Amino acid sequence: MSARLTLHSAGAGVTVQDMGRPGALAQGLSRGGAADRLALIEAAALLTQPAPVAGVEMALMGAEVSVTAPMRIALTGALMQASLNGTPVPWNTTLLLTPGDRLRIGAVKAGVYGYLTPAGGIATPPVMGARATHLTAGIGRPLAAGDSLPLGEDPAPDTPPMALNPTDRLTGGTLRIMPGPQTGLFDATTRDRFHATAFTRAPTGNRQGVRLDQPGAAFGTTGGSLASDIIQPGDVQMTGDGVPYVLLSECQTMGGYPRIGTVIPADLPRVAQAAPGTDLRFIPVTVDEADALWTNEAAQLKALRKAVTPLRRDPHDIPDLLSYQLISGMIRGDEHDEKDPCR
Repeated sequence: MSARLTLHSAGAGVTVQDMGRPGALAQGLSRGGAADRLALIEAAALLTQPAPVAGVEMALMGAEVSVTAPMRIALTGALMQASLNGTPVPWNTTLLLTPGDRLRIGAVKAGVYGYLTPAGGIATPPVMGARATHLTAGIGRPLAAGDSLPLGEDPAPDTPPMALNPTDRLTGGTLRIMPGPQTGLFDATTRDRFHATAFTRAPTGNRQGVRLDQPGAAFGTTGGSLASDIIQPGDVQMTGDGVPYVLLSECQTMGGYPRIGTVIPADLPRVAQAAPGTDLRFIPVTVDEADALWTNEAAQLKALRKAVTPLRRDPHDIPDLLSYQLISGMIRGDEHDEKDPCR
């Protein structure tokens, strides 16, 4: 019997996610997948996987889980409260779950989307080549208490716990935006004002995209109507009332609102992990500069593997410390006297 992951509780935004379904635009389906793709790549690095596997994405609130067979788990993405059998465990690390253990993940401390990735991956049946839940397309559903998910086999459950110190992407900051086919429809004054504006991530947002608020008046529109065009994650659409939205993994495939530019892929996790009220700014980069900054995900995984280190545990956080053999040998105390030639 294959291992299973059982959910004993789950927040409202808990779903199975992988790297999505690229290449399905012709069928009217956006890529979907993890809102923060980098978090699944980090999990693959921590678990020494050759490629990212399906895990559990948790928006703002986590879940309580157990397993039916020993399984390493990686915790990445938004920083969330976590404990194993009541003892706090660190984030951006791996840990071993065994039958009878309870891993409880609570509310976020920073960011939006946290990830629980089993070393064997979630092994639900693929749909159109992926296991990702795509809520806007009706593929899959949010997870709930009582759900039991099949898991692949952990290839190395005896591997010691590992840790990773990720680059900060949970506190907003500067986003690099490249021009797109409709950038020129916005006049220079509007573009300059957009790049000079200090935005905040509005409460309005989900896996399709997030709204940006600004202290001043709404932005001017381009005037006239546009034919619907292909859109993608990272595009910054300007609605008819002059409010910008940054599109995320579950965005629609076509849209008629003009796009002032596109956030480069390297900065898109920063958008996804921006909690409401987080400050965000944009700086323009050219297409050539954006190309030079691009790194494929296989190269990202290779680099992250080199940054993974063994987890150093604080003795105060080891409840069974007294069961460890800390002394490798014993001495009487008079050995020095026996070897002293002057005695």
